[in-house]
Amino acid sequence: MTTAGSQQTATDKVRDAERARDELRDALKSTGVRLPSLGLDAVSCAGSAPLALIDLGRCNVATARALAAALRANAGEQQGAAR
Repeated sequence: MTTAGSQQTATDKVRDAERARDELRDALKSTGVRLPSLGLDAVSCAGSAPLALIDLGRCNVATARALAAALRANAGEQQGAAR
């Protein structure tokens, strides 16, 4: 049995995960990376106390390399800013 308060919390968690997924999708898109299976993990979103995990899904070799390059470029920018 769930109460209205805990149900709202569950809904909020899923909505927050949806927003985070969308933010990630937009950030990746700005670097030219598209993860075709990016979404919410349905099993983790179920129940009265969901974890609401984001599933990065599968991608091909070219996409994995593009993602790695984007992450390396960002890490290089952050290191340069710290100096």
